Amino acid sequence: MTDPVPTDPHEPTIVNVSEPWTLAYWARRLEMPSEAVEAAVAVVGNDPAKVAAHLGRPWPYEGSGIV
Repeated sequence: MTDPVPTDPHEPTIVNVSEPWTLAYWARRLEMPSEAVEAAVAVVGNDPAKVAAHLGRPWPYEGSGIV
């Protein structure tokens, strides 16, 4: 049996694209243009794992440099 991967308690649990600063955060977090993040949320909803998968990124995405 494997232990679950610990999650960061400060990591947002939804991809909020309704505010410019939250959209900018997710664009930086996923290293994608903000328009791509908005489009992904429109297609798959606001779950970070689903948005990341739609954009071809793993979740959690550690490559962004935002920790």
